[in-house]
Amino acid sequence: MTVTAPATVDLRRATRATYAAFIWAGVAMSSWASRIPQIRDALHLAPSKLGLVLLAIAGGSIVSLVASGHIVARFGSRRTVTAMAALLTLALSGTAAGYHLGVAPVVVCLFAFGFANGAWDVAMNVQGAVVERGLGRSIMSRFHAGFSVGTVGGALLGAMMVAAHVPVTLHLSVMALLVGGGTVYAVRNFVPDGATEEPSGGGLSHTLRFWREPRTLLVGVFVLAFAFAEGTGVDWIGIAVIDGYRAPAAVGTLAFAVFLAAMTTGRWFGPFLLDRYGRVPVVRALAVVTVAGLLLFVFGPVTSVAFAGALLWGLGASLGFPVGMSAASDDPAYAAPRVSVVASIGYCAFLGGPPLIGFLGDHLTVVRALAVVAVLVALASVVSGALRPLPAPPTTD
Repeated sequence: MTVTAPATVDLRRATRATYAAFIWAGVAMSSWASRIPQIRDALHLAPSKLGLVLLAIAGGSIVSLVASGHIVARFGSRRTVTAMAALLTLALSGTAAGYHLGVAPVVVCLFAFGFANGAWDVAMNVQGAVVERGLGRSIMSRFHAGFSVGTVGGALLGAMMVAAHVPVTLHLSVMALLVGGGTVYAVRNFVPDGATEEPSGGGLSHTLRFWREPRTLLVGVFVLAFAFAEGTGVDWIGIAVIDGYRAPAAVGTLAFAVFLAAMTTGRWFGPFLLDRYGRVPVVRALAVVTVAGLLLFVFGPVTSVAFAGALLWGLGASLGFPVGMSAASDDPAYAAPRVSVVASIGYCAFLGGPPLIGFLGDHLTVVRALAVVAVLVALASVVSGALRPLPAPPTTD
């Protein structure tokens, strides 16, 4: 397939639109996460039961991700993100109102939230890869930094809402409308996916063959480990600080914001390190930083040490997911199905993470349960060799 590079002006607009898609996705996720402790208290959920409720997001994401390679290849990244933004708006609004009625409405809405997030994630990464190739610069991690900027903004706003005793329903309903409207407006400037479109003779059965590629599967395992490190931080840092260190709710949310700020910093400055030293050495070094941060957070004697641990944890976990997405997109002709496979495997961390930490938290406390994250980070370091870029395809004159 011959693909004409988008015009420079279109690429600039698409770059801004891609940043916006990542930022709004981050705002949505952290807005929800910032109010988990209040929803947990309102529903009287023990850690294990909260873990099962959080499982609904991962379940929806997995269902979505399995088919998202086909969906994005069929409909394109722009239409996919537009549709998923509308669905996410309904899901987050439903969660905001539904928790007054009980656990069941929350689970249903969180499943829809996860479904929207999964396809949105694949689509915006595919668009990011298109823009990255068009610009000729490694900026994928900066798009993910945009996601982290959104999460930091959403978390800080969430901390303010908690401190000001703003009702959960009002807070999340307003944020849902802002996220949906802002995203739909921005992605009008996405450029066509071009080579990521589904080859002739494709279909869902065609995309499933990428589940048999050893490199793609290893990249997926790597992403799973770092997604576990990232996801447990998003879901549990606030609760771990509140319960484990006996801190006020606003302090727990602030620790969550520190974690996200560190991730943002790592993702913004990551391209320099990746271009200079390569993917594999950088992610192996960051695995060490992640483990160090986890040890400080889990075993620190005072809250200030936990904050330092959250900072290192976020910094170390920052590049795992975006580097995995770049590795899955090395061959533009098959970026959509491979990103779908890698993201699907990675999101298994969100499927298994909440109940695992929740059940361990019932026996060890939540803060001690987070030590298990270090095991998967070590596994990521072992399989990180799969991230080496694919050789450039031969050119014909």
